[in-house]
Amino acid sequence: MIHKSMQKAFTISILYVVLISLISCKQKETLEKANDLKISEGFENPLGFYNAIPTFSWKLPALDNNKSQSAYQIVVASRPDLLPNKADLWNSKKQNSAKSTWVKYQGEKLKSRQKVYWQVKYWNQDKESSFWSDINHFELGLLNNSDWKAKWIGLDTKKEKIIGIQKNILHRPQYLRKNFKISNTIASARLYITAKGVFDVALNGKDVSDDVMPPGYTPYKKRIETITYDVTNLIESGQNTIGVELAAGWHSGRLGWMKKFWLDTETPKILCQLELTMKDGSKEIILSDDSWKATTKGPIRLASIYDGETYDANLEMPSWTTNSFIDKTWEHVNVFPISDDIRLEPKRHTTVKSKIKLTTKQIFEKDGAIIFDLEQNMVGVPLIKVPMKKGQTLKIRFAEMLSPDGTFYTENYRGALSTNYYTAKEDGIIEYMPKFTFHGFRYVELSGFDTSKNPSKNWVTGLVQYSDFEKNGTFMSSHPKLNQLQSNIVWGLRGNFFDIPTDCPQRDERMGWTGDAQVFGPTSMFNADVYKFWASWLQSVRESQFDNGGIPWVVPDVLYNNKVSAGWGDVCTIIPWKIYMRTGDEKVLEENFEMMKAWVSFHESKAKNYISTMGFFADWLQPLPENGDNRGDTSKSLIGTAFFAHSANLTAKTAKALGKTKEFEKYNTLYKTVAKSFEKKFFVNGKVIKVAETQTSYLLALAFGLLSDQHKESAKTHLLRKIAEADNHLRTGFLGTPLLSEVLGATGEIDLMYKLLFNETYPSWFYSINQGATTIWERWNSYSKEEGFNPQKMNSLNHYAYGAIGEWMYERIAGIAPIEAGYKKIRIAPQPRNPLTSASASVQVPFGNVASSWQIKGDKFHLNITIPPNTSAKVLLPADTNKNFLLNGSDFVENTYVKLKYKSKDEFELLVQPGVYKFTSNLNKDQ
Repeated sequence: MIHKSMQKAFTISILYVVLISLISCKQKETLEKANDLKISEGFENPLGFYNAIPTFSWKLPALDNNKSQSAYQIVVASRPDLLPNKADLWNSKKQNSAKSTWVKYQGEKLKSRQKVYWQVKYWNQDKESSFWSDINHFELGLLNNSDWKAKWIGLDTKKEKIIGIQKNILHRPQYLRKNFKISNTIASARLYITAKGVFDVALNGKDVSDDVMPPGYTPYKKRIETITYDVTNLIESGQNTIGVELAAGWHSGRLGWMKKFWLDTETPKILCQLELTMKDGSKEIILSDDSWKATTKGPIRLASIYDGETYDANLEMPSWTTNSFIDKTWEHVNVFPISDDIRLEPKRHTTVKSKIKLTTKQIFEKDGAIIFDLEQNMVGVPLIKVPMKKGQTLKIRFAEMLSPDGTFYTENYRGALSTNYYTAKEDGIIEYMPKFTFHGFRYVELSGFDTSKNPSKNWVTGLVQYSDFEKNGTFMSSHPKLNQLQSNIVWGLRGNFFDIPTDCPQRDERMGWTGDAQVFGPTSMFNADVYKFWASWLQSVRESQFDNGGIPWVVPDVLYNNKVSAGWGDVCTIIPWKIYMRTGDEKVLEENFEMMKAWVSFHESKAKNYISTMGFFADWLQPLPENGDNRGDTSKSLIGTAFFAHSANLTAKTAKALGKTKEFEKYNTLYKTVAKSFEKKFFVNGKVIKVAETQTSYLLALAFGLLSDQHKESAKTHLLRKIAEADNHLRTGFLGTPLLSEVLGATGEIDLMYKLLFNETYPSWFYSINQGATTIWERWNSYSKEEGFNPQKMNSLNHYAYGAIGEWMYERIAGIAPIEAGYKKIRIAPQPRNPLTSASASVQVPFGNVASSWQIKGDKFHLNITIPPNTSAKVLLPADTNKNFLLNGSDFVENTYVKLKYKSKDEFELLVQPGVYKFTSNLNKDQ
């Protein structure tokens, strides 16, 4: 008995050891590490970060055994050597959660200047653990006004009394410098800097950065952004010099047409704090203060966003940012205190940079000047390399198009001179790139150069400048004009994302028009990584909101007219919700919820019996209006009421997403009440009454869910009638156009939407392409080969609003859309129609790359898709469902990763797990 008992105990012990070994093996790190680590709105290893409570996101590598995440662990430390086992700031411990995006930091309070290091590991669906990720890092900027010891400094540039063509004061650009001595060995150096204006900074003769016109454009009376630079490698032992060029920029230049606000603007100033940490641990600070000297007698004589730059090389000051320069004739600067009324905060998104170079494609002579054609409407500046003689002044003009006689078409620049001048100091080839202005152009005209030299294409290179974001998606099809439309959309985005979303980049405007932004925002999110860009601008919207809840026409508000517009101000509800659906990040809803509520209250204050009296821009630039008004034929009251309901609905959805039950009920009830009033006032049995019956009136009603169920089909019928009456062409302006594709797609009228999209004649998207457009135009008929330019000077040829169709191209033609916020569940449902035989798109979503590519060959439909880890997809496969389809080349058999959920006459509905798949189906004859 004892022997058997011992044998049994021994056997149990062996089994226990084996079990422990198996468990240990299971816990062993075997999976490839997480990648693409980001914080908050998509920052990777940022310097001068703005948020002391960041969120963390990462992506799982696409592996066969890596379908989903079951747990994660984040560790955060003040030094990299403390990771992963001695994290002193935060250790999340193992969290049994599939969440791999927007995980909020919950550790020790972070402070200004703090360096933070972090990494993450995850467990997959089989509880297998990954290796620890690479260590990422971020460093906080100066978060509070109290962190600044420096003072604002600058010269009194008003005293020169230079008056512009609009009778506005011009501030001569300033050059500011300071010598300082370092007697210790540097470990690290951080330059914190900003301006009331725009600046460029150098240390010891070397540029600190390649940023364009920092710090950027914000509501300056509320907030000015600051920039942090790592200048450790630029500091030298002994004598050092810092030099800053300063121009008026947006802060002190003229903007818009409200002259009284820029006739006498504040003088530009800089704020600068260089913090040095020595290897022995000691610290030293170099501040902007009264020890600095400055002059306005440098080579940049004038600089204006609208009018261009004037440069005189005879006034160049070689080595002025080095300690060998003598500044005895320079003035001492004026000093001004930091005001608590204006918040100084680290920049929330990326600075503008020169991103792309365009070479000249053609050159030709006209009236003694040489015209350089880049064959692409762009935004930025030219890099000029031209032969000149001493004393000559080069004149540089710009145009988006040429008139039929070959002369520059600049009427659409209106009051913007958009002209640069360069005076040569000696014979030879000069190299010049404007620094404190930007232009919208395709053509560059040069005059005043050495005419003994033969013009060359390499004289002009276009430097395309926009906020430093990367491409986020791609779209391609079998149709050249549709591909050109996609290109035009992308170039419109590049041209109008110059620190803020602008309406146009070339004329005397270039402002953050809210209506244009809400229309184009969703499309921009497919094509570019612009979450941080929109989040930053939304902060400016919050800061610009009126006390009564109204949202100004433009943000930053430089019009100061206290006017609002339905469909424009609704940007404050539409963009946050669209961002949330694209990202799944609740932070964008949390930040903007109070603004959304205040805007809805403003709507309510402008309504009588829930019918809006707001007005203003209506369906802006509707083509062929019967009333001849730029605001189109659709009733302003109908539009205002529709957007009142829509914003109430989005605010209700936001409350629900944030778990605010009472507020959800409040705004949901308000939405339903406004919708009922809308239908009662403007519709009978689904037909518009009392006001003009337009395509947009029906689109608003159907898109925003404002009609009772029994009347929706009737309204759709009337919409189709209005489209038919227009010879199957659109009659929509800024507000109606993005809803056209949305409504026709949602109601099954895909064939009609294809017809509208592929129309060649006015008004249509291809009409401008047929006239040679390389960007989206402000008007459907800005130019025609038969009639020339639209006679109205408000005629931008780079205006992204009608590029809103891009969202439909991704979601319906290629078929990529989120089912759940953030693409946790994805919809792949391409809608193939003639004349397309193929289309493809890819989008970087928070979990990885989503791709859909389809092609029709004979009666076969081929669909290739990519679904990233930690998601799932509903795939709607067009097919003759009487016949089986192929999965990866073999007859489909339901498996772990692809399941058949449903089939109708002409499509299979599949539930698909992460992976790469190839489907081939048979099409019905009518598909």
